[in-house]
Order: sequence, then structure tokens, then C-alpha cells
Amino acid sequence: MPRFELSDTPFDPATLRAGLLDDRVGGYASFEGWVRNHNDGRRVDGLAYEAYATLAESEGERILDEALAKFAIVDAHCVHRTGELAIGELAVWVGVAAAHRDAAFAACRFIIDEVKSRVPIWKRERYADGDAGWLHPGQ
Repeated sequence: MPRFELSDTPFDPATLRAGLLDDRVGGYASFEGWVRNHNDGRRVDGLAYEAYATLAESEGERILDEALAKFAIVDAHCVHRTGELAIGELAVWVGVAAAHRDAAFAACRFIIDEVKSRVPIWKRERYADGDAGWLHPGQ
């Protein structure tokens, strides 16, 4: 199973977390990113994510491999939504399992920051005033 995935349908974080359970694990950290109703002072009604899937999946896997090499973690997983999302929907999830909490927290932060910076996923926000706009990775 890949460690980084794109999903065009909602997913269950509890199921993903269960996939990280291991007798070696003493600490778990996660990050959930949800669709919010505002950005840069503008009201947001919803958004759509588009990805260059092949490149996004390979770069996402590379980031997870880097986290496994850089931090003392047992395993990690990341799922990012694509397609149309409503306010309040889960857009991205990162889960990290480690023997100790410090490594789990640090790796979780590293993964979400690198995914937002490097993975080719673009967000098109729909604003309450009828306008829409594309945001580049990292935003």
C-alpha cells in the first residue's frame, strides 16, 4: 500500500490511524486540514483541488521516504483530497507513528509542510462574491 495517496472521495482518519498501529509505537501524531470559510479576508463558499496525479503521488512518496530516513519513526501516511470539497470537509490528513512523541510530532510537521510546498496540487477557491481563484502549492 502506498504511503501517500490522492483521494477523490472522503476518507476515514480512524481507519488510516488503525493502519499505523504497531507494537513498537509509543507515540502517534496527526494533522487534519479542513476546508475553511475564509482566506485572505474573503469569504470562501467551497473549493476544488486538482493534482498532476502521477507526479503528486511520486513526490508524496518521496517526502514520506525522506521522513522515514530523517526521523526516528516507525511509519507514516498522508492522504490528500482532490475534486470538489465543501466547507468543513477534510482535505488532507497526515499520520505518524513512532516510539516517542518528539519524533512523531516533528515528522508530522515535516510531512505536511513538504507536501504543501512540493506536491503539485492546486486549489481553486470559490468566493461568496461569485469570483474564484487558483492558489499555488504552499497556500
